[in-house]
Amino acid sequence: MTGVRLVLFDLDGTLADTAPDLAGAVNRMLIARGREPVPLEALRPLASHGARGLIGRAFGQTPADAGYETLRQEFFSEYESALCEDSVLFPTMAETLAALDAEDIRWGIVTNKIARFTEPLVHALGLSARAACVVSGDTTAHAKPHPAPLLHALRQAGYVAPQAMYVGDDLRDVQAGQAAGMRTVVAAYGYLGSGTPIEQWGADNVIARPTELLELLKV
Repeated sequence: MTGVRLVLFDLDGTLADTAPDLAGAVNRMLIARGREPVPLEALRPLASHGARGLIGRAFGQTPADAGYETLRQEFFSEYESALCEDSVLFPTMAETLAALDAEDIRWGIVTNKIARFTEPLVHALGLSARAACVVSGDTTAHAKPHPAPLLHALRQAGYVAPQAMYVGDDLRDVQAGQAAGMRTVVAAYGYLGSGTPIEQWGADNVIARPTELLELLKV
């Protein structure tokens, strides 16, 4: 992957382990109703799907159900009140970002998390000043798997698709990256969901830890 000058990361499950705070929000909702919380490990695979995935698992509600929107807004409030209590960069991610900086390879963030949560979280993680771009789920008219957020990131950072790779932990990340004309990498250490096996996603590479990106880039 020589020639890559911009590495774009998904946020939840790729750049940072945010599952503890996302799970905490939905579990506080359960506890307030006198119900047992769901173990973190049962919620972790759903964390990349945000409110829809977590509410579905905890309450059995889908966006088609009448009570879903009320639960969704409550979840947003709960999450916003404590969105970076236990969220941290994945192991070796800090070293990976430092190595990219040292080699003058820019990096940025493209997530389906809405800006209301993305911006304070990225700031709390200490990344705001270093990222070449931060694109949220409501930055453009379409969210991933549509390529619009990634194309916006390219414009914002000043690069073209052949110079970029996208790293994510969900099938939609690969689909969005391919549609944008970028090389794609699956973060096998991430949440991954419970659908199609990652070997069938069609990505250019799969990594087991963030530092393996440096090997791909020959940094």
